[in-house]
Amino acid sequence: MRWSGSSGGVGPAGYLASLFPSEPPSGVPGDPGLFGPASEVWRIGRERVLTAGGPAALLLQLAHPLVAAAVADHSDFQADPLRRLRATLDTTLTVTFGDREQAAAAAARVRSRHRQVSGRTRTAVGRFPAGTGYRAEDPQLALWVHATLVWTALEIYDGFVAPLPHQRRARYQAEMSRFGQLFGASQDLPDSYADFDSYVRSMDDDAVLEVGPEARAMAGEILSAGASGLARPLRVGAGALTGVLAAGLLPPRLRAGYGLSWGRREQQAFRAIHLATRAALPVLPVQVRYWPHYLSAKRRLQPDTRQDDTGRHRSEEQHSAS
Repeated sequence: MRWSGSSGGVGPAGYLASLFPSEPPSGVPGDPGLFGPASEVWRIGRERVLTAGGPAALLLQLAHPLVAAAVADHSDFQADPLRRLRATLDTTLTVTFGDREQAAAAAARVRSRHRQVSGRTRTAVGRFPAGTGYRAEDPQLALWVHATLVWTALEIYDGFVAPLPHQRRARYQAEMSRFGQLFGASQDLPDSYADFDSYVRSMDDDAVLEVGPEARAMAGEILSAGASGLARPLRVGAGALTGVLAAGLLPPRLRAGYGLSWGRREQQAFRAIHLATRAALPVLPVQVRYWPHYLSAKRRLQPDTRQDDTGRHRSEEQHSAS
C-alpha cells in the first residue's frame, strides 16, 4: 500500500513485510530439529526484535577486510544491500526452528554457494596487503561471521528484551557452536563463553578488524537501504534509527571507522529505544513478538496447542516475559 500523502514508497506494514522472511513449511510432525524447545537457541532466537542487531552484525562482518572483499566481489550488494541480511536471517531461522531435514538442506545451500567464493583483495587494508587471498570456506572467516551473529543476538536480547545472566549467555554460545559447525566454523570454536568473549574482543583489540573503503561504502548502503522502501515521510526517521542502533552496538574504534555519530543525542535515542522496547514486548501477542518459524515449530511438536480468546498461546504465556 502507499503511505497517504507521499510521493512514493510503501507504508510501514508493507515495508516490514519486505524485510522479514515468510513462514516456512511446518516440517515433520514431532521432529524438534537440531535444538528443540528447551534450548536457549529457541528461547533467544524466537524474538523478532533480534533483527535490530542485523545491520550491526553486517558491519562487524565487513570490518574484516577479507569478508568485505568477498562480499564486494561476489554479491549484488549495490543492487540489494539487505539481501545478505535477509538471506542470513532466513537461513538462521530455518536451521534454528526447522526440522532436521530442513536445517540440513538450508546449511547445504549456503555451503554450496560458499564453495564458489574466492579471490584476492584489491587494496591494502589494515594488516592485509593488496593481493591477499580469501575464500568463503576459510574456517577463520566462517568463525568470525558466526561470532558476529552470536554476539549481536546476545547484546540485543540483553538490552532490549530482558537482562541475560552469564549462565544463559554461556549456554546459548555453547549450543550455537553446533550452528557454526554447519557453516564451516569447525576449527577453533571457543570452548567457553569466556573464550568466546575474549575472541570477539581480540579481533578488535589486535586490529584484525579494520574498516576499509569497501566496507565503508557498503555500510552506507546498509544503513540507508533499510529505509529506501519507505514513503518519504518515514524514510529519514527509519534511516536515523538504523544508524543509532548500529552505533550503539559497535565497539568505539569500528564505530568511528564507519563514521557513525555517538553523541549525546544518539545515546539518548538508543536508551529510549531500549526502554520502550523492554516495556512493549511483554504485552505483545506471541504472533507479533515471536517469529512464525518458532510458532510453526511449536505447533509441529504440540499440534493440539490451543489459543485463549486474546490470541495468545496458553503454552507460551509462562515464557513470554523471559
